[in-house]
Amino acid sequence: MIPGARLILLGRQGAGKGTQCVRLSRHYVVPHISTGDMLRAAVREGTELGRMAKQIMDAGGLVGDDIMVGIVGDRLNRDDARTRGYILDGFPRTVGQAEALDGITGERPLDVVLDLDVPRELVLERISARRVCRDCGTNYVAKSTERTPWICEVCGGDVMQRDDDTPDAINRRLDLYEEQTSPLIEYYGSGGRLAVVDGVGTPDAVFTRLVAAVELARRPA
Repeated sequence: MIPGARLILLGRQGAGKGTQCVRLSRHYVVPHISTGDMLRAAVREGTELGRMAKQIMDAGGLVGDDIMVGIVGDRLNRDDARTRGYILDGFPRTVGQAEALDGITGERPLDVVLDLDVPRELVLERISARRVCRDCGTNYVAKSTERTPWICEVCGGDVMQRDDDTPDAINRRLDLYEEQTSPLIEYYGSGGRLAVVDGVGTPDAVFTRLVAAVELARRPA
């Protein structure tokens, strides 16, 4: 394994993408860069783009592509990302963002775009079973669809199902993901940069598949 890599990890919510991003970032010793992290960092640091994003978010609006592309460009230009690489989580979300990212990474192109493939019905089952402590935020998994709350082992608060983790709400989010991401998968697939990885199995088994896909993409032709 060669340290450093430039990756994007795509996948439906509930596919285990966040956990695998963290594992890949540690494995390749690269920063895990997520959309949320970038926005919060830009706002916290008070950059020009961060101030613009804060105004939009405070007004209840969605941050546009131009601002997001600017924030991503600034982050990828930092020393750690320039010298070691990165794994992008949550960006790009549209073909327009992907095209802009290609411009940003022209001199240091992506190694591979990974699509963590988990069947929709399994994602629905996983998220529907998710429960969270309303006081400390600890996550749990219910053994059935029973919504009766129980007591958190960490703080003693009530463990409940989030309002947006109902099947109807989850399906709406998954529909939006499919609408946004299908063109993105086609975009990277047509350029030979996409690797579809089976996301069903134990976390260790899925991680092994992800690393194998990265190494295969980086193997000299």
